[in-house]
Amino acid sequence: MEDTRSVASLMDSTSSKIQQLQKAFAELESQRAVTLNLKWKELEEHFHGLERSLKRRFHELEDQEKEYETKTRKAQELLEKKKAAVEAKEKASLERLQKKRDAAMFTINSALDKYSNAPISKPSIGERWPQNGVRDSPNAFAADSSIADDNPDGTVQDVQISPVMGNFEVKAYPQLLKLCGDMDSTGLHKFVSDNRKNLASLKEEIPIAFRAAANPASLVLDSLEGFYPMEAPTADGKKDANLLGMRRTCIMLMECLSILLSGLGLNSLSTVLSESVKQRAKTIAEGWNPLLETLDMDACNGNSLEAHAFLQLLATFAIVSDFKEDELLKLIPMVSRRRQAAELCRSLGLSEKMPGVIEVLMNSGKQIDAVNLAFAFQLTEQFPPVALLKSYLTEARRSSSQGRPGNASPAVQDEFNERELTGVKAVIKCIEEHNLEEQYPIEPLQKRILQLEKAKAEKKRATEPTKPQPKRPRGAQPRVSDNKNNNNNKTGYGRVIPERYPQYVYDNRPFLSGPIMAAQAPPPPAPQTYTFSPAPAHGNFYGNCYQYQAPPPYFH
Repeated sequence: MEDTRSVASLMDSTSSKIQQLQKAFAELESQRAVTLNLKWKELEEHFHGLERSLKRRFHELEDQEKEYETKTRKAQELLEKKKAAVEAKEKASLERLQKKRDAAMFTINSALDKYSNAPISKPSIGERWPQNGVRDSPNAFAADSSIADDNPDGTVQDVQISPVMGNFEVKAYPQLLKLCGDMDSTGLHKFVSDNRKNLASLKEEIPIAFRAAANPASLVLDSLEGFYPMEAPTADGKKDANLLGMRRTCIMLMECLSILLSGLGLNSLSTVLSESVKQRAKTIAEGWNPLLETLDMDACNGNSLEAHAFLQLLATFAIVSDFKEDELLKLIPMVSRRRQAAELCRSLGLSEKMPGVIEVLMNSGKQIDAVNLAFAFQLTEQFPPVALLKSYLTEARRSSSQGRPGNASPAVQDEFNERELTGVKAVIKCIEEHNLEEQYPIEPLQKRILQLEKAKAEKKRATEPTKPQPKRPRGAQPRVSDNKNNNNNKTGYGRVIPERYPQYVYDNRPFLSGPIMAAQAPPPPAPQTYTFSPAPAHGNFYGNCYQYQAPPPYFH
């Protein structure tokens, strides 16, 4: 502001400076013989023009300064409002956390008082003693499994979990609770396999049922036995349905254990994931790691159960730091198509490395998986999803054009067309999942699907062999009445039965002769005599109705 005032004062003193200059010029003119009126007018106009331009520029700068001050003031007001809103939210969050903390402390103190006042006796059914001989602490896991004996068929009923983890009621399968309470990993596998149709409800109930186990982490590690069969550790799980189902169950159990651990406090978490449990999990992971080197990333197609199980084992049992980060990053493209890929990367602490993973997926032709991860980690500005989807379709169409007639065999052409059809459908699904219809309309893609399906149907129709028509017998066929169907239809015609192979009767069969058959046979009928009369003459005609000239009779 001081600079502005000084500039304004200098501009105001311009007139006085001009007057002084005029006086000096007048004195100079008086001393000269030649008049300088014309030159003075030019100088005066020049200085007045400078004065006007300076004032105009000065006023513009003042307006800009006022506008800047107004924007600054509004921005400060907006920042103050946002700051006040954030502080209010922080205060409300702190109040809620304090309430939850008070409630948790009250529950823990109540449980401590209850268990400290309870007499120490022999554990009943379902209760567990710790390994060191001391009764379970309030942070340990124990439950009365006798609730499962009342309803052993596995139906759903209301179950009261023991107050070790807090007083609350849940709905669970009593048989599932009993299996966890007995630490029966084999039975747990069989139960999940038998109830795979209710997989969604099982995923909700298993984390609760783990509370009935004395050591849920050990139960899950026991369930991993047989993930790689001893007789064929490199067996392909896609070809063995039983092995495939068992591996999926192992992954689901580890995920359920992660859900349980995420709701525990530090003390309970350290109790469940003890050093011995982590060491056991590390031993299993070190045994699996060499087997993963034989996997082919292209053959896995982003859906490898082996790589998923290995990464889930590291994330669930918190042993990520024992393995190299580069080795883990190489496994991410093998599970990029799995639904749990994004959450698995977060659990492994690889969120900052996701741009590199997305670039690997882009270069390997897995743009759709790259789009999903870009949305999951909010990297869509760095990796535009529409551009990735278009490049994916371009590659699919390029491969389809290589399978046109003249370039490849019909079988290869069908494979390329089917690949393009699958790719277009996958792109439409990705667009709908991430609400990209405005940026990438799906109508042209749907038309392309119709064209490919129509071409596929026409080609299938053309390659199908024509079925031979049954030959109809020639000539007139006897009509035989059907007694079963024509009893009430006196006027209808009977069905025609072709007699192409007449029945022959053999009278000289050897097994009908002999004394035994002769004694049982009825007596033969009496011989009959037949008289034959010559048929009347029909004239001189052939059998085909043409007349002929008969020769004269011959006499001896």
